[in-house]
Parts: sequence; C-alpha cells; structure tokens
Amino acid sequence: MSFSSEVKEELFHHVGKSRHCQIAEMAAIMAWESDNPLTDEKKYILFRHLCDTESIENSFMQKMYEAVKMWDNHAGVPILRDTVDGLLIQQSCCKRAYIRGAFLAAGSISDPEKSYHFEVVCQTVEQAKQLQEVINTFEMDAKIVERKKHFVVYLKEGSQIVDILNVMEAHVALMNLENVRILKEMRNSVNRKVNCETANISKTVNAAVKQLEDIIYIRDTIGLEALPDNLRAIAELRLEYPEAPLKELGAYLSPAVGKSGVNHRLRKISIIAETERERVK
Repeated sequence: MSFSSEVKEELFHHVGKSRHCQIAEMAAIMAWESDNPLTDEKKYILFRHLCDTESIENSFMQKMYEAVKMWDNHAGVPILRDTVDGLLIQQSCCKRAYIRGAFLAAGSISDPEKSYHFEVVCQTVEQAKQLQEVINTFEMDAKIVERKKHFVVYLKEGSQIVDILNVMEAHVALMNLENVRILKEMRNSVNRKVNCETANISKTVNAAVKQLEDIIYIRDTIGLEALPDNLRAIAELRLEYPEAPLKELGAYLSPAVGKSGVNHRLRKISIIAETERERVK
C-alpha cells in the first residue's frame, strides 16, 4: 500500500466528534463529486452519525444535500456547486474536517522516502482558491497550479507536509513521516561529513604531493644544501615521511615546530622551487 493510501485509510476511519465537523467533511466530499468507493462509504458513515440511523431511506440523498446546504427547497433538487458554504467551515475544527474531506476525495501525497509533495486536484479555480485559503489559515503556504484543465492545490516542503497531516488529524501517518524525515536528515548529515572529510583528505594529499615535487625539483637542480638549515631540515623530513601530516613532521624537528610553522617553511620551499623553474625557462 502506498503512503498516500495509508493516509487515506487512516482518515477514512477518523470521524469528527462534533456534528458541525461531520457536516463540513461531508460537504467537502460532495463538493468534489468523487466516484472513489472510499469516499462514497465515508459519506454513508458520516450520514449515519448525523442521523443516528443505520437505514438508508429513499430521501437519503436529499437529507445529505440539505445537511451541507446544497439543496434547493423550492425546486426540490440539489444545488450543484464545487465550493462549500462558508458558514460550514468557520471554526478551526470544521476547517480541518473540510481539508480532510477534500483530500479523501481528490488528494494524494508522495512517498516521503522519495520526495515531499501533497496535492488536491480541484475542478475549478474557485474551488482551488477556497481550499488554498482554508489551508493557509493554519499558517501554511499552499500554492495553486493549473494542470490539464484542472487546478491543483499543493504543498512541497517536508515541514508543511507534517503540518497538513496534523491538521487533517492523520497522526499515525504523521509519526511515520517524521521517522522517515529523521532518518533522511541523519543520512544527509553523515554524507555531508563524509564528503567534507573526503575533500579535506584530498586537499591534504594534493598539498603533500606538491611539496614533494618542489623538494625533489630543488634536490635535483640546485641541491637541498642550497636551502637555509631550517628549510633543508623540513625538506629532508618530508622526503623521509611523504605521507605524514604537518603536525607530525614538526614533532620530528629539534626543537619541535607547530603545524603552522611547518606549513610556513614548506611554502617558502615552494616559492624557491617556482623561482628556480622560472629562472631556467
């Protein structure tokens, strides 16, 4: 089962405690006109809670439309619209239920192992704007994009996906997502450290190779004896210990010299080598 299906399965079993929240969720499901069996079943569950009955009478559809303010009493027909009456989603708990219903009807969420993406496909721009506004009342930044004659309300940041799951009260899915996020952050942190250490090692090795090249060039041209005593000593140590770090080289000197002192002397040797190369060109 996909992560999106797991979220929907959890939300399917969640029914708001208050009548007004149940109506808000059912209104969203009916506004999206989904033919998903899961949302059809959720409508019946919500209706049974609202009417406190197990029987589905002939007037079932009328009662549902009346409950969500989508019934024309004069004409005796449903009022077909894709937005929800604002009176039904005034309270924060009703907004949560409305978003939950919209997601059940036309939403999806990506596998957090791969990416972070939450979306609800809307039939019209008015429906998308209403959903966007409701989501953003929870301090999120939902966007709208047009796709194949539909309008998609979406969130892309991991933290906002966590927030929207919390808003919809999908708490099990939220914990699963947080576990994935923690593992991904740990892996990324380890990778960054490894890459940094690898880069530092590569830099150190390249520097040591260059130092050896300069020292060997001096030895083979003007001779190491042409160097001042302090530079000659560190040059001979580098030849003897080509892989030793600077701090270790400095410890072999008498008196010992720190890392910065060793580096300073090797840089002087490099300058001498470059000067000699330029001279013989």
